[in-house]
Amino acid sequence: MKTEMSEYNTQKPKLVLKEYGRNIQKLVEYMTSVEDDEKRNSYAAVLVDLMRQINPNIKESSEYNQKLWDDLFIMSDFKADINSPYPKPEEGILTKKPQRVGYNVNRIRYKHYGRNIELIIEKAISTEDPEEREAFVIYLGKLMKTFYASWNKEVVSDQVIIDHIKELSKNKLDIDPQKVKDENLFEILYKEKNTKPKKENTGKRGNNGKKRRRN
Repeated sequence: MKTEMSEYNTQKPKLVLKEYGRNIQKLVEYMTSVEDDEKRNSYAAVLVDLMRQINPNIKESSEYNQKLWDDLFIMSDFKADINSPYPKPEEGILTKKPQRVGYNVNRIRYKHYGRNIELIIEKAISTEDPEEREAFVIYLGKLMKTFYASWNKEVVSDQVIIDHIKELSKNKLDIDPQKVKDENLFEILYKEKNTKPKKENTGKRGNNGKKRRRN
């Protein structure tokens, strides 16, 4: 039977931040109404400590501390006149829509090489030292041959890799194919492990399957 003393959740004011509970909400409202500046700021610091104790597993950090003070302002409907160690958050923070993440507009010529290969090629092109540039090309050849084999599950010739490097660099990078072949410069970086089956135990066994003991 409903009595005059009963208080149902549907009749209570809506919680601004449910994670802190109704008691914290009421304390924030009281703190906001305190006229004495010193007391109000003292109560605010105590409230932040209480809010921190509600989530004791969260590690201390400047970002988390700022979040606590921001939440205090939010629960006060941004009316709390307190000396926060952090800037007061904007009042539209709760309704502010996140910024849309733009699509990647970089077209990748060969997807199995990835965007990082193109970035390395750009770096190699900007390198003026011939030896350093050749080292870049050799490293590119190793990576690209490895990626090609992983993606297509087949062996690719060094000449194909050289052609791809020339194409992606717009003919600004090149290397002698014979040198690559003679010195095996484009050796694949990560070779698959050869998993051979274990050899069967060749020890002689008796009819009962146990090894015979020597007398």
